[in-house]
Amino acid sequence: MATDNPGFATLAVHAGAQPDPTTGARATPIYQTTSFVFNDADHAAALFGLQQFGNIYTRIMNPTQAVLEERVAALEGGTAALAVASGHSAQMLVFHTIMQPGDNFVAARKLYGGSINQFGHAFKNFGWQVRWADPADPGSFESQIDDRTKGIFIESLANPGGTFVDIAAIADVAHRHGLPLVVDNTMASPYLVRPLEHGADIVVHSLTKFLGGHGNSMGGIVVDGGTFDWSAFGKYPMLSEPRPEYAGVVLQQTFGNIAFAIACRVIGLRDLGPSISPFNAFMILTGIETLPLRMQRHCDNALAVAKWLKGQDKVAWVNYAGLDDDPNNALQKRYSPKGAGAVFTFGLKGGYEAGKAFVEGLQMFSHLANIGDTRSLVIHPASTTHRQLSEEQQVAAGAGPDVVRLSIGIEDAADIIADLEQSLAKI
Repeated sequence: MATDNPGFATLAVHAGAQPDPTTGARATPIYQTTSFVFNDADHAAALFGLQQFGNIYTRIMNPTQAVLEERVAALEGGTAALAVASGHSAQMLVFHTIMQPGDNFVAARKLYGGSINQFGHAFKNFGWQVRWADPADPGSFESQIDDRTKGIFIESLANPGGTFVDIAAIADVAHRHGLPLVVDNTMASPYLVRPLEHGADIVVHSLTKFLGGHGNSMGGIVVDGGTFDWSAFGKYPMLSEPRPEYAGVVLQQTFGNIAFAIACRVIGLRDLGPSISPFNAFMILTGIETLPLRMQRHCDNALAVAKWLKGQDKVAWVNYAGLDDDPNNALQKRYSPKGAGAVFTFGLKGGYEAGKAFVEGLQMFSHLANIGDTRSLVIHPASTTHRQLSEEQQVAAGAGPDVVRLSIGIEDAADIIADLEQSLAKI
């Protein structure tokens, strides 16, 4: 690039990418291959022994995937990244790298419903325990920590409620106890919030959402902040002790500030296998090029919609941090001055049945379990994404019976509001 300090929009278009050296293709090619030819036996041995970087097998690494990883790492301000099949895959590989059977981690109670299920149920099969804390109270995280705690997990902008979390305060708790802070930045995207600048050590995304942005491809990513000392406390043997499968290599010593991303790749991804397809990596790369344009339009539209909903008689409450009277507004201005994001919730006075009827009456909105699309999306969490939870758990997660979640798209704001208005009129 022509500058040593390119801006965010420039990175979104160019980071990690060069014209193809063989064909001159400007767009990153889709390297649709399972495997790669070695130069000779010594070259193959060096690749398998972690003595040389390069491509072996697409389950572990692929050139299209590599551009995606470098681009997201640049946007987040990280040292390295690993792209995988989904956001759930990214979370699994993070905890596989830092946890052992019998260990626990502390997670914010307000999370995406799928993460609550993954942490509270599927992770039990690995012998990992989750402990829940209130994201509005950093002290509640501290009270859950013991000598088997290996990390803290939060969302920068909580799903489904759209509330901002005090990342720096919770990072202070984590670091006082020698723990990494893992932040899911899916809802905000690095355009709005860069968690590593506020003390996070690892960032994860569902690339399926705002980074890809078009609702057409699945993906996830782990971004290594490169600042956590994995050897300092003796808690993370996968990084700080010799690895027998790699002839005794100590990953922290060998790879320094990219050691965590390397460990997720050469142990977790290699053996558990949730690889991203080259085609999906290409599609998500293409989406990222317009991220700053889309995110600002999402935010502007969402604020207009939230203000309109506040004035409707059938609406009991609106939870959008961009509103001046919202309790979360101060955190939004501190962490995300460009806007409060596209996703928020509101409650209908008619409760559960009104929520279902409202969703079914919409015409332009798509009723589905996703966020971060160019299109406006809607869901009633209590009857869908959070239905596996008890009502008490739903309320704690910000997905009570009366809650409707909107993911505001980039259509004309007047058309979005018109669709909401005609559906409200039917209740």
